[in-house]
Amino acid sequence: MTTESTVIKAPGEAAADRAGGSGRTGERERRGADGTVLNVFSHGFLAVWAILIVLPLIWLALGSFKTDAQIGGSALSWPSNWHLDAFGRAWDKGIGDYFANTFIVLVFSVPLTMLFGSMAAYVLARYPFKGNRFVYYFFVSGAMFPVFLALVPLFFMVKRFEMLNTYHGLILVYVAYSMPFTVFFMHSFFRTLPTAVHEAAVIDGASHTRIFFQVMLPMAKPGLISVGIFNMLGQWNQYILPSVLMQPQSSSDPERYLLTQGLIQLQQQQGYETDLPVLFAGVTIAMIPMLVVYLSFQRQIQAGLTSATLK
Repeated sequence: MTTESTVIKAPGEAAADRAGGSGRTGERERRGADGTVLNVFSHGFLAVWAILIVLPLIWLALGSFKTDAQIGGSALSWPSNWHLDAFGRAWDKGIGDYFANTFIVLVFSVPLTMLFGSMAAYVLARYPFKGNRFVYYFFVSGAMFPVFLALVPLFFMVKRFEMLNTYHGLILVYVAYSMPFTVFFMHSFFRTLPTAVHEAAVIDGASHTRIFFQVMLPMAKPGLISVGIFNMLGQWNQYILPSVLMQPQSSSDPERYLLTQGLIQLQQQQGYETDLPVLFAGVTIAMIPMLVVYLSFQRQIQAGLTSATLK
């Protein structure tokens, strides 16, 4: 035998409940409408932004397969003949040497930047000591000064050490100018890592060096990949520093131009001759490696940028 209980409400209470329910429903509808408008606006903005980025890349890539007359015509028209002659001419005019010089510099500058920046950020984030904040802000303050403000003293300093137009001179300068951002980014990341793991390693008798390289650094892999890609992009596209520090100092001093300098040289070599496909091909060659790197590691970059806020 079952008993059912019915709660009888006064007419005023029932009306109030109906009004409250309708009010909550209306509030949810308004929030849903606001969210829809925000999503439409954000997705529309991202679509416009993507078009502004993708269209110039397509224009450059298509221009590498066109003739001068076709480049002067419709910007996004398809080439009449798909051939690689422009890439061969660009490579013969020095793009290959510029590419090799850039690769030599970056293969040393990026790992050294990541090593020294991570070591400094780890100590500042995990070991409190007197003057910790001063050293940290000293590093971070370097990111607030534009590069061109220090070009004159930097030039004379590098010249004094006889490192002008040398690979190791530019590598050291790249490392120094990339350290502020690396320390700032990795400092925030190291602070989010669990302290219990560090304490467990100390109890087990691990040295500070072993803790850093075998425990903390592997845990910071997403952050390392993210900041490493940013440093690679910044150093690959750097123009001011190579233009000042990588100029031949005498007639016997060989040219060690990087890609950014080489593209300017390629344009100046043309003189009154117009060979725009060669210039477009050179820009495409300089652009492809960074596109491949970014597209290959885009998930790791997103994970590194968001993990610090989610932990």
